[in-house]
Amino acid sequence: MPVIRVRGLRYRYPDGAQALDGVDFDLEPGECVAVLGANGSGKTTFVLHLNGLLEGEGSIEICGLGLKKQNLAQIRSKIGLVFQDSDEQLFMPTLLEDVAFGPMNLGMPREQAVARAQKALELVGMGALLHKAPYHLSSGEKRRAAIAGVLAMEPEILVLDEPTTSLDPPGQRELADLLRALPQAKLLVTHDVFFARALASRAVFFDRGRIAAEGTVEEIVARFNWTQR
Repeated sequence: MPVIRVRGLRYRYPDGAQALDGVDFDLEPGECVAVLGANGSGKTTFVLHLNGLLEGEGSIEICGLGLKKQNLAQIRSKIGLVFQDSDEQLFMPTLLEDVAFGPMNLGMPREQAVARAQKALELVGMGALLHKAPYHLSSGEKRRAAIAGVLAMEPEILVLDEPTTSLDPPGQRELADLLRALPQAKLLVTHDVFFARALASRAVFFDRGRIAAEGTVEEIVARFNWTQR
């Protein structure tokens, strides 16, 4: 059974612009899919629907749960969204407090949340920086910290929006190695063809709110003459 199942998803912005126009999509357990397309094609609007941050028409199931108000808490524990700007997810005085915030916000006892946060930080290679202030981290460290905050929730799916933004080539390689080692199903919204090639077994191409094509990254790049932008 797919961990994400989307059928007929449509969404209009308040100004009437059609952002999504009938999207059908499945993500299988353990699969990594790159979401490609030009700016404004609907990629980010699409992923913001997956945990209920936006609400359009159509049907969405996450790990078998219909995306409905009564299921939101469960769904948001199953799908972890890493935003393009890591600073949007880092706001506590120390890295450990930041990563422990999510589990504690769901009612987990502090001691258990801290233990889970330590485990997540070790997993992303930042176990030695527990008490460092997030604003003192490099761009690559902030990206790892944001991922740790999501991993502390023990999701079944990771959704990353432009994960290589502001990362230098070594930082991009380190992030690819980290993500490759994680067992979760993954959606990568990216313009970075090299990064997509390194991780994704499949790609979908968004155009004017629709999935215009899907296939391997190489097939999509060849079909749309899509180079890094």
